[in-house]
Amino acid sequence: MARVTGIGGIFFKAKDAGLLRDWYKNHLGIDVSNWGGAVFEWADEAGNAFKGMTVWTVFDQNSTKIGTAGFMINYRVDNLAELLAKLKQEGCNVDDKTEDSEYGKFGWVTDPEGNKIELWEPPAGQ
Repeated sequence: MARVTGIGGIFFKAKDAGLLRDWYKNHLGIDVSNWGGAVFEWADEAGNAFKGMTVWTVFDQNSTKIGTAGFMINYRVDNLAELLAKLKQEGCNVDDKTEDSEYGKFGWVTDPEGNKIELWEPPAGQ
């Protein structure tokens, strides 16, 4: 069973999320959308697009979406249900809650240092 197949997203908190988003947009050229983040579509060395993306998002420091740490990494996985079951079997701290949406399936596990990790099974074909 493949476990992690790539990074699906990087999320972090900011004291002033709007200011930080503007800084990244103005100084690093990240095209921050109205929802607070950007989507980087994957491409090969010649610039040809292929299926896949990485999401980048800045949340307000009071957000509960990413736990108590200042960041959360979203990892792409092939089979979320199978991996979550395996992680539970291995004694990992797996959140019982999962989400299934048009964007795919999501589950969470907390590492030994208390960092919340999001696991993402993209929709078929992505």
